[in-house]
Amino acid sequence: MTAQITDMVTSIAQKARAASYTLAVASTAAKNSALDALSELLIRDSDRILEANQKDLVGAKEAGLSMAQIDRLTLNPVRLAQLAQSVKDVALLPDPVGHILESWNQPNGLLFKKIRVPIGVIAVIFEARPNVTIDCAVLCLKSGNTAILRGGKEILNTNLVLADLITEAFTSVPGIPSDAVQLIPTSDRAALNALLKLNTLIHCVIPRGGESLIRFVTEHSTIPVIKHYNGVCFVYCDRMADLKMALAIVVNAKTQRPGVCNAAEQLLIHKDILEQFLPHLAAALVDKSVELRCDKTCAALLAKAGVKHVLAQPADFKAEFLDLTLAVRCVQSIVEAITIINRDSSGHTETIITSNELDARLFQARVDSAVVLWNASTRFNDGFEFGYGAEIGISTDRLHARGPVGLKELCSYKFIVDGQGQIRT
Repeated sequence: MTAQITDMVTSIAQKARAASYTLAVASTAAKNSALDALSELLIRDSDRILEANQKDLVGAKEAGLSMAQIDRLTLNPVRLAQLAQSVKDVALLPDPVGHILESWNQPNGLLFKKIRVPIGVIAVIFEARPNVTIDCAVLCLKSGNTAILRGGKEILNTNLVLADLITEAFTSVPGIPSDAVQLIPTSDRAALNALLKLNTLIHCVIPRGGESLIRFVTEHSTIPVIKHYNGVCFVYCDRMADLKMALAIVVNAKTQRPGVCNAAEQLLIHKDILEQFLPHLAAALVDKSVELRCDKTCAALLAKAGVKHVLAQPADFKAEFLDLTLAVRCVQSIVEAITIINRDSSGHTETIITSNELDARLFQARVDSAVVLWNASTRFNDGFEFGYGAEIGISTDRLHARGPVGLKELCSYKFIVDGQGQIRT
């Protein structure tokens, strides 16, 4: 059985590599037509998609997945309409392929051009996020990359339907190869093991999911990986924060979608505003069913105010909860806040809330994370919110991409050199 799965995965990768040569030079018009066709199919076949998704939801509940995990898995008419619109949005974005990054002439008359080109074949390995199936397909297509998608067992029924629609849409357009996007139709771990060894056929792997999945991929892959292990995201309320704004941002960052990687997990509050601010904020969070895990200073204040909380354990202050749980600490200064964040965060997303621009710029300059915001929710670290149309992941790596990975980040470059018979002496 393992040999059969290995043969199947290898065949998929071979087809993807062959298709990559054609897709790399596909016209912008052809790629956009394929995306428009997919957007229409997502609406046309919405009942079929939602029926398959409902089967996955039943299985997820039977398997005991948390509410946050089930939320990530869930499609509904509104989310499906948003997904279809995101496909159209990507079609409207400029095509990055062929863009001249630099050009110059050398004294010997040679003309050099550095141009954007697709990476080639990208494998995306993900868990319970059906929107990832579509996001990855459309971003890879628009950036000229063929894609191999391997989703988790939690969304297999949904993915099989989405993969059918992707193939139907893309093969309806001349110039788009039929193997531009392929789904590995099994969640067997043998398929993943085989995929990660195909470094002669696949150029990049992007895992999206829990830390255990990402660490497994990173440790076993012979292919370069773009990744983030987790999203331990901080909100720091500075001594000069607008407290009404701060309350709104913290509540949004924690509760708008608690099961995603850009949700706030850690809250730091400057000592000068703690007594005035924390009881009101804590009450608002508790009203949203948030469990507050507090340091001794914050716990004592909330006990006095009669607000529900628990005393934090040391591990809580580096945790990615992915749920309605928030760790809360008091800090003495912005310098302490920066030190804590650089030590305890995952380098994903941090935000400062302050009316003092000097403090904000100090924070943004010295916090070493992929995205650092001022007076805005951490939830804005998102490809759609960046104007990318969608994203294939949010990278905390430093090579080759960092932050939301959109069309430009899915490209490499090559050099084109024009001569008139020059020889080197």
